[in-house]
Amino acid sequence: VEKMIDKVREVFFDTLVPKLAEVGIQFVTVDELTAKQRSKVDRYFDEQLYPILTPLVVDQSHPFPFVSNKSRSFAVELHDPVTGETLFARVKIPANRPRWITVSKGRKGVLLLQLDDLIRAKIGRLFPGATVVSAHVFRITRNADVERNEEEADDLLEMIEEELRERRFADVVRLEIEKKTPDHVKSLLISRMNVKKTDVFEIDGVLGLADVVEIYKIKGFSELRYKSWIPAIHPALRAISGGGSGSVGASGSGSIDIFSVIKNGDFLVHHPYQSFATSVQHFVEMAASDPDVLAIKQTLYRTSKDSALMHALMRAAENGKQVAVLVELKARFDEERNIEWAQRLEQSGVHVAYGVAGLKIHTKMTVVVRQEGEKLMRYVHLGTGNYHPDTAQLYEDMSLFTCDDEIASDVSDLFNFLTGFAPTQQYKKLLVAPHFMRKEITELIKYEITEAREGREARIIMKMNNLEDPLIISLLYEASNAGVQIDCIARSVCRLRPEIEGQSENIRVHSVIGRFLEHSRVYYFLNGGKKRYFMGSADMMHRNLDARVEALVPVENNELKSYIEYVLDLYLNDNRQRWVIHNDKRHTKQYSDDSKYEISAQEILMNMMHL
Repeated sequence: VEKMIDKVREVFFDTLVPKLAEVGIQFVTVDELTAKQRSKVDRYFDEQLYPILTPLVVDQSHPFPFVSNKSRSFAVELHDPVTGETLFARVKIPANRPRWITVSKGRKGVLLLQLDDLIRAKIGRLFPGATVVSAHVFRITRNADVERNEEEADDLLEMIEEELRERRFADVVRLEIEKKTPDHVKSLLISRMNVKKTDVFEIDGVLGLADVVEIYKIKGFSELRYKSWIPAIHPALRAISGGGSGSVGASGSGSIDIFSVIKNGDFLVHHPYQSFATSVQHFVEMAASDPDVLAIKQTLYRTSKDSALMHALMRAAENGKQVAVLVELKARFDEERNIEWAQRLEQSGVHVAYGVAGLKIHTKMTVVVRQEGEKLMRYVHLGTGNYHPDTAQLYEDMSLFTCDDEIASDVSDLFNFLTGFAPTQQYKKLLVAPHFMRKEITELIKYEITEAREGREARIIMKMNNLEDPLIISLLYEASNAGVQIDCIARSVCRLRPEIEGQSENIRVHSVIGRFLEHSRVYYFLNGGKKRYFMGSADMMHRNLDARVEALVPVENNELKSYIEYVLDLYLNDNRQRWVIHNDKRHTKQYSDDSKYEISAQEILMNMMHL
């Protein structure tokens, strides 16, 4: 972790800050300000900061104050000239003020002053009559992993609410502190925070670089930003949205409904290149308003603060439809939002369930049951990403819409497993975790091993966020030794080491890092020429295979297979945003020497969608 932090800070201070200065965005300290600029920031301090700063001294009548998670504070050392005593005080830096203050802005650029520097320069105002000996910033991180044994809980919702309350007061697991802080002040903080020295990170310069995202909000400098991206409407859905290729409102004005489109054949929507609003969101909204729809069932792992999908589900329940939502209360850092939605859904008449004890519900699926004549039709959405309108603009994900009888039956059975009791439930097409997915993925890999050993072509491509599971990795090593050609596209964690002689020389590991976060999980097996494709929300991790409810759906339509094959080929040949991981753990970025042959998978897909 120390190495990672050092690398991040090196990139910011040694690369980004000088480059920003070249284009007119400069960071200054209080000492570098002119008299006019100093007057401006003094006024800002008096009007915008001083009224909300609270000095908290530590003495016999004032205990050491509670320090909240991730908050930045000043550790202030004071000298009392009357008694000669040295005192300690804490001043919390307000998180509701901009991290960088615009000192001046003009044709030459922008000067930015860090909020912490201004407070440090003026901190004596908070302690009139005392001498400020030193003032240094520190920040703590509290343990967010305060899970209890939910199998022993009488009420899961109540247990999660209690966990959230406990998280505010959980143990401190990290103390970040400015390197120049005096040793005795460091010792005091270590003692008061009850942390080990190994949990102390001494930082040279700004604490909390995540806040530099604020710089993106500075007006002007349009040449430094990506041009805004408007997702295209999927060709099959353009009639719904009144034609055209741009993104429009989800309700649309055309006469063709999305159920008719799904009935015409499976189709796949690729986010954020294609619109979430006119596909997934429209699917749920139309189901909510369609008088022929009898029931809607959906899993909810994460969604936005004001989600149109949740409002549609509430309207559906109010319209008398059977609506069931499986809410994952344990979605890390979204627990509070999910509890709020669960309560609002229940108040609207939605059947809310929390799944199976000990298992997170991570699969993303919706089934709509519709009366069509004397027959009930089931329409299904299965996705690789969350039902989250905001992240759908930033995360690369895939959505499959189908009314295939066997897939629809599997999805219905999986919902019944989640809301009822079906310990021996079997599935026809879906690969479902935790009971079946590991076994079926293992069999698919072993099939490729057999093919290779018998001299036939064998091929595996896995695109995922994380490759961590030891058993799957061992099996991939075995496949490599048998001659199976394997490409892993792993955006984040990868515990497999490629290109090791006698172990993984037929395995290549890639990572595509670009404008959009690569989030889809897609698995390809040549399978003796049958070319089997699966997509879903499951990574090749122990937690996904053994400790979560997951579902991978087979993609069987030949046109959709061809599209996925094309996309995977783009990733594997990207020479602008692709990194290759080597057996010595190095990552090297792939570059093209000839601009005519540059391949950027994300850019090509963006251009392709608006043709």
